Amino acid sequence: MKKLAAFVILSGIAIMLVNCSGSESKKDSKTGDIKLPVFTLTDSSSFDFGTIQEGEVVEHTFHFKNDGPYPLILNNITSSCGCTTPEWPRDPIAPNTASSIKVRFNSKGKSGPQVKTVTVYANTDPAYSELRLRGIVNAAPKPEAAK
Repeated sequence: MKKLAAFVILSGIAIMLVNCSGSESKKDSKTGDIKLPVFTLTDSSSFDFGTIQEGEVVEHTFHFKNDGPYPLILNNITSSCGCTTPEWPRDPIAPNTASSIKVRFNSKGKSGPQVKTVTVYANTDPAYSELRLRGIVNAAPKPEAAK
């Protein structure tokens, strides 16, 4: 009787292990390829806007491509400062399709060296990528006091 009980328990464990190993994972067991979209920038992840006058607005478009086999979804994009505003596609980006993210930096109230980071969250591995705007903002001239 003990042998039958042990056989049933071991058979149950073996069946569970087989079922667990058959579940879908992030990797394709045959090729080892990751089964996720791939966010690939087609230009630099950093843009130097040079020197501007305080109050000017700088815009830059970062171009990218989905180099993965599945649709790329940009879940969210955040910026390091309220002065930096990203615009991005809300619909999934098909495999081998190019798209872009427009970033706008408003230098009002900012002066000196600036580095603004934009974080792109997507269904990729790693789960986020960073874009940067950098440059120098010259302070606006102070208005002369009335005499």
